[in-house]
Amino acid sequence: MSMEKEYPMTKAGKEKLEQELEYLKTVKRKEVVERIQIARSFGDLSENSEYDAAKDEQAFVESRIQMLENMIRNAKIIEEDLEKTDTVSLGRTVTFIELPDGEEESYTIVGSAEADPFEGKISNDSPIAKSLIGRRVGEEVTVHTPGGDMVVKIVAVK
Repeated sequence: MSMEKEYPMTKAGKEKLEQELEYLKTVKRKEVVERIQIARSFGDLSENSEYDAAKDEQAFVESRIQMLENMIRNAKIIEEDLEKTDTVSLGRTVTFIELPDGEEESYTIVGSAEADPFEGKISNDSPIAKSLIGRRVGEEVTVHTPGGDMVVKIVAVK
């Protein structure tokens, strides 16, 4: 018996995955089946690129549905720790200044399932998050990244 991986996430992150799953099952899956049927009507399947593309898309959609179902089934909702309000943890937004030039950056630390750097959400498995989790406001932390080390000072945790 193998242990299934837990996916830490916020309640909002789980809801977003559930919405995507519902869309894939109710809308996208039907669209792909219709594309396959239309492509089949073109005749010879051995040289039918529309059919091949639709089948590839179907495989992708079904794979994504399985992945989302697994992530939702094994979701571990991040509970907010109200006692440690100045400590970086999963689900919190941390603001830090990169030393010595003082560039200020803010990220919300979330589980890998809902990470989206373009929305300011980084995975708890990322080098930055791993270095900051458990640290407090005012601490200077060395972050080891693939691009080299950087030193940051934590200025706020929300």
